Amino acid sequence: MSVGEPQVESLSQRELRNESGRVLRAVGEGHSFVLTNRGVPVGRIVPLDAPAPTLLIARPAKRAAGWAALAPQPSEGDRPIARILDELRADRV
Repeated sequence: MSVGEPQVESLSQRELRNESGRVLRAVGEGHSFVLTNRGVPVGRIVPLDAPAPTLLIARPAKRAAGWAALAPQPSEGDRPIARILDELRADRV
């Protein structure tokens, strides 16, 4: 752990149930806990004002394409809407 990182204690589900008052007082003082169930870590209990963990970026994202690459399609000219509707209706008849 780094020098500025708070000490994180492991806490079992049973300890949380039996000693909830002590745990809540410790969290209020700034301590953090890793909650375990049968020895398997399942969650964290941290103070509300604790800084959010930073995400590690394994590789930067590369933009291959997207909406910006799409250009508006040219229209078929200035056809009136009535004519377009008539053409569409002719397909159904």
